[in-house]
Amino acid sequence: MTLARRYIVRGTVQGVGYRFFTCTCADALGIRGWVKNLPDGTVEVHAEGDEEQLKEFEFDLSRGARYARVSGVDSRDVETGSHPDFKIRR
Repeated sequence: MTLARRYIVRGTVQGVGYRFFTCTCADALGIRGWVKNLPDGTVEVHAEGDEEQLKEFEFDLSRGARYARVSGVDSRDVETGSHPDFKIRR
């Protein structure tokens, strides 16, 4: 069953390769969706996959890229979309 979750990642997550890191993790897990920077310094992620994929992905998001300092990850279930892969949105 495909689920969809929206994540807001807080901390030092812009300008440190976090979006590229997120894409790499999503591709490795077979997750579809997107990631983008928000004006307030957070990163928004829309991810679609099964429960196990999303659980592992959330762990990756909380760990963050090498130079990122993640202070929190908020998540909520959302409607699935039609995303063929995982992309960086600008």
